[in-house]
Amino acid sequence: MSERATGRVVTETSADRSDSGDTTDDGTLYERLGGHEAIASVVDEFYDRMLDDERVAGFFENVDMASQRAHQTQFLSSVTGGPVEYSGADMREAHEGMGITDEDYDVVGAHLDASLADAGVADADREAVMEEVEALRDPIVGR
Repeated sequence: MSERATGRVVTETSADRSDSGDTTDDGTLYERLGGHEAIASVVDEFYDRMLDDERVAGFFENVDMASQRAHQTQFLSSVTGGPVEYSGADMREAHEGMGITDEDYDVVGAHLDASLADAGVADADREAVMEEVEALRDPIVGR
């Protein structure tokens, strides 16, 4: 899962996670979310919400959104136990100088949670995703 100090995501195999609570008889969180296509759909909804919200839309000016959506799908697939290793930049480095505040982070988290809820993701699984996201707050807001 994620290393809290740097925000770098490190994936494990399902066997490595069997004692950590990330798997159940119903499979990994990635599988319970519906796999790649379902996560990509949530990411699309998430970014649609973000781009429609003037509080955070400015962070995405001059951003290749197709690439951003693919990158976020890879990230969420990785942190939920999917067969993907996140290859993006360290979270602190990727967000350095953007001026993201705790309030901005809360807005982003609310949009992600709402997107997951709209996709019919179970409360416990939404909470698990949001815990992973919350664990990255400090490196993203520059602490």
